[in-house]
Amino acid sequence: MNAPDPQATRPSPARGFVRRIATIVTMGALVFVVLWLMAFSLLTSLLVASGCCVVVVAASSVSDVVETVLDAITAIIFGVFAAIAAILGAIFGLFGF
Repeated sequence: MNAPDPQATRPSPARGFVRRIATIVTMGALVFVVLWLMAFSLLTSLLVASGCCVVVVAASSVSDVVETVLDAITAIIFGVFAAIAAILGAIFGLFGF
């Protein structure tokens, strides 16, 4: 069975960014409408809704940074493991194991 094409299975970053922005705008509008229906003033509703959107955007950005750092650390650790395995394979290869 063929392995799936990584480009076909992974969404493009631009599409993910647009999707994220659309979700944030939708959630902000939903928070605004809920607060407005709960008899808050217009200004208070706008401030709370925009604050929720800022928190979502900030969390998303921090999540991307953490993911990138963890990917780099994982690559380094697996590189060290690969070097150890290559050295052990060379040693055992000398003795015919």
